[in-house]
Amino acid sequence: MTSSGTTRRGVFGVLAGAAAATAIPAEASAAERSFQAVPGRSKRPNILFILADDLGWGDLSSYGSPLIETPNLDRLARAGVRFTNGYSAGAVCSPTRVALYTGRFPGRTPGGLPEPIGAANATDGIPAAHPTLPSLLKAAGYATALIGKWHGGFLPHFSPLRSGFDEFFGNYSGGVDYYSKYSHTGKYDLYEGETPVENDGRYYTDVIADRAEAFVRRTHDRPWLLHLNFTSPHWPWEAPGDTAVSEEITARIKAGNAQAIFHNDGGSLETYKKMVENLDQRIGQVLGALRKTGQERDTLVIFQSDNGGERFSYNWPLTGNKASLSEGGIRVPTIVRWPARIRSGQVSHEPVVTHDWTATLLEIAGAKPHPDYPLDGASFAGYLLRGADAPERDLFWRTRSGRALRRGRYKYLRLTATGADALYDIETDPREQANLAARQPALTAELRARWEEIDAPLLRYS
Repeated sequence: MTSSGTTRRGVFGVLAGAAAATAIPAEASAAERSFQAVPGRSKRPNILFILADDLGWGDLSSYGSPLIETPNLDRLARAGVRFTNGYSAGAVCSPTRVALYTGRFPGRTPGGLPEPIGAANATDGIPAAHPTLPSLLKAAGYATALIGKWHGGFLPHFSPLRSGFDEFFGNYSGGVDYYSKYSHTGKYDLYEGETPVENDGRYYTDVIADRAEAFVRRTHDRPWLLHLNFTSPHWPWEAPGDTAVSEEITARIKAGNAQAIFHNDGGSLETYKKMVENLDQRIGQVLGALRKTGQERDTLVIFQSDNGGERFSYNWPLTGNKASLSEGGIRVPTIVRWPARIRSGQVSHEPVVTHDWTATLLEIAGAKPHPDYPLDGASFAGYLLRGADAPERDLFWRTRSGRALRRGRYKYLRLTATGADALYDIETDPREQANLAARQPALTAELRARWEEIDAPLLRYS
């Protein structure tokens, strides 16, 4: 319940008009209806979790992009639910991924502390003994696979195969050159399981999509979980065909310039547009395989970005971007489709964060979390499938230099370790420009105290 005694779901229903004016593209929302669950029964679904990399809040045409066209993801949204208050668990890559796999705050495990994981050591990763979404679903009878970016710890200490995945094809690091597959470590980074595989020289987004399509087209004798983790549109800024750019960056990496892959001296809006549109096409390729193999109806698809956008992203009306706990750093496109159970053409304004999907998928698949590793995410299964109110809880974020907590329409924010507290009404002020902390000191103090209460048992940054 909110302080006024109204359910949070009711509050968001009342605020839907204001949200539409500030955060929802009018041309997209006109064809959508407010979310309503339709109770029913179905078999356990296949699960396809698609994670984009550094895709900004407004980088899809269904989320307001004036430049980029994403017909496949827009079609996915029209066939299911588009969330306007979807959040990533972290402000950069690996903390969000750690939260997704474990269902817990990044600060629960040492691998969630680096921002992001950047080097091979025995600490920075997901411990093999820690239960994960794939390990728990595997125990419940699912086949499990990860294709694309892992970023949950480097060999020889960590790998997807040690965290519940039956199979893995992809990269261990945070980003690779799209053609050479070299990473910031100065090494080649394309693996089948724990063994390097030969580079065929093709554009990485295409390679990942082809592998995912092949997985979908297989004959499966049990339900499956596929994490499809693209590196696009993460730097380096290379669109399909930009082989000359790749050759130059790769040469600099091999010459010992580890900074070359960050590509601070390159990129453009046009290149970024091509990268995102290629990502959309390749996602369409995988979704097409679901349809052609007759698996579409019984496959639950979730699409999200691992954090907010970077240099060339379109985040309007949000402020901030990747690495920031402002809305632009953590509010991300979030789409859910399951034809067997969820109506098409819907929009939801309920706040939902990455590790909520872990709890949701475990419940839907009939798996239970390990009692020694309680989840921090809340299941949305009741909301999506049975008409229950969305879970009521505070959303919590922490970085080395910032803190944030959202409760209903209000967000408590501190952007630097020594900075001042801020309070924003996110529903009416998604740009976080009207600081209400001085006008509402009691609420600011209450949310600060709650943030510190959640933070207290978490691991400390070194």
